[in-house]
Amino acid sequence: MISLAGRDIAHSWGKFVFTGVGLGLLIGVTMTMAGVYRGMVDDAKVLLDNSGADLWVVQQGTLGPYAEASSIYDDEYRGILGMAGVDAAANVTYLTSQISQGDLDVRVMVAGIVTTVLGLPGQPRFLVKGRHITRGHYEAVADVKTGFNIGDEVKIRRNHYTVVGLTKRMVSSSGDPMLFIPLKDAQEAQFLKDNDAILNQRRRTAANPAFNNPAVPGLLDAVLASQSVNPFVNAVLVRVKAGFTPEQVAEPIRKWKRLQVYTRAQMESILIEKLIKTAAKQIAMFLVILAIVSAAIVAFIIYTLTIGKIREIAVLKLIGTKNRTIAAMIIQQSIGLGLIGFVIGKIAATFWAPVFPKYILLEPSDAATGFVLIMVICVLASLIAIRAALKVDPAEAIGG
Repeated sequence: MISLAGRDIAHSWGKFVFTGVGLGLLIGVTMTMAGVYRGMVDDAKVLLDNSGADLWVVQQGTLGPYAEASSIYDDEYRGILGMAGVDAAANVTYLTSQISQGDLDVRVMVAGIVTTVLGLPGQPRFLVKGRHITRGHYEAVADVKTGFNIGDEVKIRRNHYTVVGLTKRMVSSSGDPMLFIPLKDAQEAQFLKDNDAILNQRRRTAANPAFNNPAVPGLLDAVLASQSVNPFVNAVLVRVKAGFTPEQVAEPIRKWKRLQVYTRAQMESILIEKLIKTAAKQIAMFLVILAIVSAAIVAFIIYTLTIGKIREIAVLKLIGTKNRTIAAMIIQQSIGLGLIGFVIGKIAATFWAPVFPKYILLEPSDAATGFVLIMVICVLASLIAIRAALKVDPAEAIGG
């Protein structure tokens, strides 16, 4: 029957191959959707790995700087540095922004980092070209995915920054490339108000009798000056000393500083289980729909091929061929169609994945699982054709 199944495929090879190609492209899309989810999870893990932190200290009652807004005073890191088990601590701000450079328009995560000492948490890693930021203002290090080059000038809000270094695989949890600038510049950019808002605020302050008090000279000027300064950051990144566990260091910070502290495991859980949870559900629904469509395609083509050879099947039954042999032939054709589709789908997904703007991670384990599922789907899809074949009356081989 293997020979008979092969001969039948060879007889209608055009329809079989074209159907396999169509099925393969559909399987390739399915693999890509799974790769999108894997890429999102990997982006979240890479973001945490590249931060160089063991602990994330954020505003109490928030989910941290990536999943939720957080604001703490920028002098909190001094008290944290003095606590047992803390090896290093550094302020950091994050701002998602649309920036441009010439005709290039890119959505990036702007990270404000401490640049006075190299090696602190939050600073860019894996520098592939150029140098780190050495000045206190107007220099930037960009991920290569932004498309920027060394020497390019980019505008963030009102200020212009010169790209002095390039990194690789420094992305946000949503896959946006990161751009690093000095902390003070980032604080200004994050909380910058337009000119009209600034003038309006100054008028309101000047009109307030509590501040415009002749008995306290200089009070109004001091208040106006304080309004132009931003003393907040989104988080303090902490590196733990050897010999201490993250939780040992985190608990005193929670207790004495009245701040929320997340370990690496907790932050990973927030990013994966909360931040990308909805996207994961959508992708799962698409995968189910694509699996159903793939099964429908296989069932239709195998049924069509089976109906097209009713008389041949009747002859087989007339000469005493067992039903299980006929069923095996149909299953072999279905599995052959699935094999063609899987090979084409795997090749297609591998070639077009790098073209996508988001990171697509094609795991070998997902491919293996997909192969097994495709074989199962093909076998199940062939049941309709098998049922039709087994109902054939051997007398049809004699009839007109």
